[in-house]
Amino acid sequence: MISKTPAPVADRGAQSPKNAAWHHCEAADVLRECESSETGLSTVEAARRLAANGPNELKEGKHVGAFQIFLRQFKSIIIWILIVAGAISGLMGEAMDAVAILAIVALNAVIGFYQEFSAEKSVATLRKLTAPQARVRRDGRNVEVAATRIVVGDILILEAGDVVAADGRLLDAHSLRCVESALTGEAEAVSKHPAVLPRIDTPLGDRTNMVFVGTNVAAGAGHAVVVATAMRTELGHIAGMITEAGAEEETPLQGKLDAFGRVLLWATLAIVALLFGLGLMRGTPPGELFLTSISLAVAAVPEGLPAVVTVALSLGVLRMARRHALLRKLAAVETLGSTSVICTDKTGTLTIGDMTARSLFVAGQHYDLTGDGYGTAGEVQLAGKPVDETRRRPLRELASILIGCNHARTVEKDGAWKIIGDPTEGALLVAGTKAGVDPKQLDRDWQRQADFPFDSDRKRSSIVRCSADGRSRVFVNGAPGPLLARCTQLYCETGIRSLTPQDRESLLSMTSTLATRALRVLGSAYRDLDAVAAAAPAAEAIEKDLIFVGLTGMYDPPRPEAKAAIAACHAAGIRVVMITGDHPETARAIAREIGLAEVADEAVSGVELDKLSDGELRRRAPKIAVYARVTAEHKLRIVRALKASGAVVAMTGDGINDAPAIKGADIGIAMGRTGAEVTKQAADMILTDDNFATILAAVEEGRGVYANIRKTLQYLLAGSTGELLFMAACVIIGLPTPLLPIHLLWINLVTDGLPALCLAADPIDTDVMKRPPRQRTEKITNPRFIRTMVVTGILTAGVTFAVYSHVLKTGTTAEARTAAFSVLVFAELLRAFGARSGTKPLWRITPLLNRNLLLVIALSFGLQLLSQHNAAFGRFLKTTPLSFTDCFALLALGAIPLVTLELFKVVRPLVHGARK
Repeated sequence: MISKTPAPVADRGAQSPKNAAWHHCEAADVLRECESSETGLSTVEAARRLAANGPNELKEGKHVGAFQIFLRQFKSIIIWILIVAGAISGLMGEAMDAVAILAIVALNAVIGFYQEFSAEKSVATLRKLTAPQARVRRDGRNVEVAATRIVVGDILILEAGDVVAADGRLLDAHSLRCVESALTGEAEAVSKHPAVLPRIDTPLGDRTNMVFVGTNVAAGAGHAVVVATAMRTELGHIAGMITEAGAEEETPLQGKLDAFGRVLLWATLAIVALLFGLGLMRGTPPGELFLTSISLAVAAVPEGLPAVVTVALSLGVLRMARRHALLRKLAAVETLGSTSVICTDKTGTLTIGDMTARSLFVAGQHYDLTGDGYGTAGEVQLAGKPVDETRRRPLRELASILIGCNHARTVEKDGAWKIIGDPTEGALLVAGTKAGVDPKQLDRDWQRQADFPFDSDRKRSSIVRCSADGRSRVFVNGAPGPLLARCTQLYCETGIRSLTPQDRESLLSMTSTLATRALRVLGSAYRDLDAVAAAAPAAEAIEKDLIFVGLTGMYDPPRPEAKAAIAACHAAGIRVVMITGDHPETARAIAREIGLAEVADEAVSGVELDKLSDGELRRRAPKIAVYARVTAEHKLRIVRALKASGAVVAMTGDGINDAPAIKGADIGIAMGRTGAEVTKQAADMILTDDNFATILAAVEEGRGVYANIRKTLQYLLAGSTGELLFMAACVIIGLPTPLLPIHLLWINLVTDGLPALCLAADPIDTDVMKRPPRQRTEKITNPRFIRTMVVTGILTAGVTFAVYSHVLKTGTTAEARTAAFSVLVFAELLRAFGARSGTKPLWRITPLLNRNLLLVIALSFGLQLLSQHNAAFGRFLKTTPLSFTDCFALLALGAIPLVTLELFKVVRPLVHGARK
């Protein structure tokens, strides 16, 4: 009881809305539990409860400031390795080296910050859904109060057009219908009634004696006692899940790069320490050893890597934007490429989100309707052909009822047709128009006289209309079974005759046939009224002795591109899982129609999910293709179960009930046109065309980005390995330091760095979608990667060492350094051509597809030659002059690693083929 303090009522019943059992209680018991009555609370009591429980508003999530977003750009170990390398270079007096390294770090941070700087608005957007004002009963009077001041025990007054201000248990309802898409994702209005529901585990979408904050009253009126406010409502529960699900997690790429960074850090320290120790044993002065060790560390670290990763991701973002996918975070690009499971909502994602009539049955004949949504484009067809005028009369008879018993209207907005009113009535209105009846003309010919809205008891709606010549007629649409029970005659092609038991059986059989196609079926009937009935019409009196005319089957049709996109996902090794608030039968039928599920697959319901432990769900999740009648909490739980099983999960949706799962997935995807604002804010990617097929295009881009990053990383590391091996060999043998820090920095940032940026922007390989998705645990450097890197490093180091040792015998140390520096630069530049593919030889790769790489390599060659023929530039790079003859000789020697590696590409398939 709450006579002393109201807080326990809200807490006990609604801390976890899933467990709230108000729908299972009598209305009188709920009133008594809330210490309220049908006359409402007193103003004093309401004020006391408001002070105890707080205002009826959602709490803001933790705000992430600009400074915090900027700091997030420095989480990578590789970034900190570069920062330390830059600081040491500065302390050693190498100002140019320090500035160059730190400039790369700063550029990387600025680009990442720019991409991620957006306010965390998810919970704030949810607040806009709540009503600013609400009508309640207090002190026995109806008053209007700010929605934030509503408390548990208030009596809500509900009418058509209202936004429900708090969660409530209905006390009474009169043809009350609510659109609960904010919570369930389903656009169809739900009929409400105050009767107790027998099951305590009734799914949220079936709690017909409850109203929920943020939902809309589509028709009718009613009263409800408030049982939960603020964060204890169902909407508040979703807001809490968004906040809880939104904890920052590493993307697969971030994890791989950080793991690589740790290996690189320890490997570099170990090599430097080993060589430092060997130098001391040889009697090399410590000062010289320290400088050499720093040079080795600079050689080992690929300074261009952060810039390469950032550029690759940024280019991926730009390419995805051109393909109608907007990315809110850079790292999300690569995550898409590793996606192995796509969880998708049904309504508005796989389907168009608009109820559409697909089938008409009248006068013993079955007709099909073309066109989707609420636009009138389309036609009625018989056996795949347009209906000729001789068969139009029965269709117009049915159409007059579909339009005559209708409250909806269509409007065009931003080039698309929208419905004002109930979506089901909108579908009937469009079907009637396609069948040949003009709604405006019918309204002129038959003036509306009386209206009896749909309710769950009658399972039908009716409108009485009067013609210009004084005739009155009732038009009725409703559930076929109950409607047939009110009919005594049947409209047929030859006229009107008595309705026989065989007719009833045949019509019910046709209803079942249409229902197996996931169609929602409504029957239509009419009756001409006499003067007495028309003068004072009452639903029970006029909805009898009706003439049954026909059936209409409708559903939310699949998007035209959905089936092909699902097939393409399967071909790419990606599972697609449907998660919907709709009924299991409908979900299963749509899943089969688009190829998402096979006939033998079952749809697991939310009630069944509640009975599964987290461990059981984790084991079963990889085998379940369809989840139906689920809540926002179920969706988040499914996503987590799939992630726990090792999958990289993408979650798509457009409704508010999708937002927590979208936030909790590895990659969250929202629909840009039809998606709720809160869902967009929770997402990592937004589809501007609401096209499921765009997800596949984004996955392709993501895989391409990862492939480019990986081959660029291999290119950079192979170059660093060659430098390190060359430097180490000289130190071990006791030769003079072969390369100065400025040489290494020039190679890593210009000679390697610029081509690497072009490799990161390489066009996507056409075979990328023929490969299975990568495992979450797969390392970025596998054995083949390392073998190629080491072989390349040995080849490059071998050629460079041979040149250096030869020139040392015939010239000065400065000349030997210049020769070694030049041949190393030439080898790296030439190797960039072969690095574009790990399997295709150079002559099978079209060079003009990456013109930037050609320009960069040509420019780098020019700069290298300039350093040997321009005194000022030579002093900057600390090189000596070389003749053009020597330069061309060094260029030929520098081609040896490229030629050898390309021959490996040709020989390797032959060797593997011979082994098989």
